[in-house]
Amino acid sequence: MTNGMSRYSRGQDNANSALLVGVDPDDFPEPGPLGGVSWQRGIERQAYCLGGGNYRAPAERIGSFLGAASGGCPPVPLQPGSSGDPQPTYRPGVTWCHLADCLPALVHRALQEALPLLGRRFPGFAAPGSVLTGVETRSSSAVRICRDEQLQAALSGLYPCGEGAGYAGGIMSAAADGLRCAEAVLLQD
Repeated sequence: MTNGMSRYSRGQDNANSALLVGVDPDDFPEPGPLGGVSWQRGIERQAYCLGGGNYRAPAERIGSFLGAASGGCPPVPLQPGSSGDPQPTYRPGVTWCHLADCLPALVHRALQEALPLLGRRFPGFAAPGSVLTGVETRSSSAVRICRDEQLQAALSGLYPCGEGAGYAGGIMSAAADGLRCAEAVLLQD
């Protein structure tokens, strides 16, 4: 799902969280080193279309998303201030739809299995009125730039690091990898 911004105080009404589903190269419809990139583009294109083609994000209430497992039910958009359920905060806005229309079946099934478990572990997290806003297809780079024991790429003096190079999955791990690469640069003669 789309992972939003957290302000410094983390005092917003909604959780800024992402739900990740592990996939393997065997899951990609196309083989090869860029099969995952092609798959991501297709998912993102479908989400863009579902959102209306105007950069609005597709969204669905968890109750509707989970109901789709047993024959489906329509998405339930909330009127502002109606029942106290979370309101979408994505800008420029959301378009209510069935997220199954843009998610691969294996991802959709995994989320449908995980949400009730998360709801039991974190009360309120998977409440029927909670909002799923999608999609975010990357938690890290889809392609890893290879590096050697000195953390250099095949091109001597180039130190690929962090998320963009495929060596981290978030801010903290990217920072740690950047520090490792900076230390490697300093150790070079």
